[in-house]
Amino acid sequence: MAVVASLSENKTLQPSVQSLVDLVSGDMEQVNQIILSKAGSNVDLIPEIAKHLISSGGKRLRPMLTLACADMFGYRGDGHVTLAASVEFMHTATLLHDDVVDESDMRRGKLAARKVWGNQASVLVGDYLLGQAFKMMVDVGSLEALRILSEASAIIAEGEVLQLGAAKNITTTEADYLRVVEAKTAALFAAAAEVGPVIAGEGAEMKAAARSYGMELGLAFQLVDDALDYGGSSADLGKDIGDDFREGKITLPIVFAVARGSDEDRVFWRRCLESDGIEDGDLEHAIELLRKYDAISDTVQRAKDYGDGALKALDKLPQGAHADALAEAVAFCISRVS
Repeated sequence: MAVVASLSENKTLQPSVQSLVDLVSGDMEQVNQIILSKAGSNVDLIPEIAKHLISSGGKRLRPMLTLACADMFGYRGDGHVTLAASVEFMHTATLLHDDVVDESDMRRGKLAARKVWGNQASVLVGDYLLGQAFKMMVDVGSLEALRILSEASAIIAEGEVLQLGAAKNITTTEADYLRVVEAKTAALFAAAAEVGPVIAGEGAEMKAAARSYGMELGLAFQLVDDALDYGGSSADLGKDIGDDFREGKITLPIVFAVARGSDEDRVFWRRCLESDGIEDGDLEHAIELLRKYDAISDTVQRAKDYGDGALKALDKLPQGAHADALAEAVAFCISRVS
């Protein structure tokens, strides 16, 4: 068994998902065909809204995890393709719901569906996609895979509710916030990876390692997004810089800055995030405070720590082209901000 060095030490990892894309390209073509067919409906508005988001880009990392984590165990069949499509539908549904809850205007560089068709239509189409996802899971015939993905769906919903409790609350702690991220984002990464060895008939050790890889990668992925909102570009995010700030979201950089700042600083954060009192120049001042207290750099470091955790979990899985590609995906995730 190889020993995977940390992201800081390992100079051979390429920050790219291209190796992963290449490995699963044939299966992903089938996934895309399923996605387009299952997004159809006699109700015209459903495919219109679904395709608005589905066609707007995104690397489809989650379904690729399902494909790679089945292929690496030599799985033969098409169940992984169907499960990968269901994972992507779950993700798409959560994006539609998230934009309504967060009152977001942009998604992947385009107007959010709710801005084009309204909140009600966005929520209902998200529900439709979730229904289609569960139908596909049932078609695969694996009760364990169905259990894992259905549990992930419930956990994601719990994460949304947890986030509502943390929204505009500057007393949110790091532990509180990471609990939200684990539920809202990392749970689907974890489930997407775990169902690969499940349908390949692997034992508990391999399933646990794949799940751990997905969980750690998902945590790293979200923390990088958190850092990018204050230290990246609109192209990196697919939305405007500072959207989290304008929406009153309490993310890890904010948690760090509030905890380390002065009473005067907390008055500023309270006015902006709790009282919706943002004024011209406040975003720039917020970024100054985040940098002053190393909040962005420490968030990136936390993301790297989770990335290292993903690599350690990956070391327990079969080594080869798939493990290498999954390791490079971790490096890519971190490289978006470092």
